[in-house]
Amino acid sequence: MSRRLTSTPRPPSAAGEHAGRPYLLWLPESPPPWPGMVIVHGAGSQKENHGDFGRACAAAGWAALAYDQRGHGDSAQEMSPEALADVGRMARFLGAREDVDGERICVRGSSMGGFVAIHGAATSDAVAGVVAICPAGEQHLLRGLRAGTLEMRAGTESRAALEAWLGEHDLRDAVALMGAKPLLLVHARGDERIPSEWSEELYEHAVDPRKLIVLPGGHHRSAQHDPELQGLALRWLARNLA
Repeated sequence: MSRRLTSTPRPPSAAGEHAGRPYLLWLPESPPPWPGMVIVHGAGSQKENHGDFGRACAAAGWAALAYDQRGHGDSAQEMSPEALADVGRMARFLGAREDVDGERICVRGSSMGGFVAIHGAATSDAVAGVVAICPAGEQHLLRGLRAGTLEMRAGTESRAALEAWLGEHDLRDAVALMGAKPLLLVHARGDERIPSEWSEELYEHAVDPRKLIVLPGGHHRSAQHDPELQGLALRWLARNLA
């Protein structure tokens, strides 16, 4: 009688907190220096929900750091516009490790995380490239904020600050400001929250190296955890960072 073998997902290499951001860290077993990946979750999510991508990064030779955004998970702070600066802070933190190549730190964000990732790359030299999955735009986040459907911890003052900030910025401008930093956009055609045409519009505002993948069917969360897409994203970034 044969016994079926099961494998246990590889746990993070470390956990901690930096600049108020609780994080999980996955490190490869291959020799350093490694490129780095900062993983940014969307509204209503948390760092633990993206452990599959953290493990995929480590298996492919990337150091990966996932952190809780403000107003989410183990974070003590409310959500605020300061979340945009957190991307650069966490990228610099990961890049400061002796075993990580600080010139090759990328960010992958999903939905609101994609929005944060693109703005972070547009404003921080610490970010070298972006993978944005079904990225939300200011108009989508404003709609959710005003309707009370964005799942996050934020009081009246924080929500007012977020609404004012969102009303003054445009993700299409941020894409253009990224310049020649590699940008990979992934969107499901069946996304019920953010139309896939939005990623197509962002793609038109970007410059090379850029890539757009629009998947048939699917839904808002379907592309985040696809192992084939995860591997494709890492290989594409590695080629274009070189």
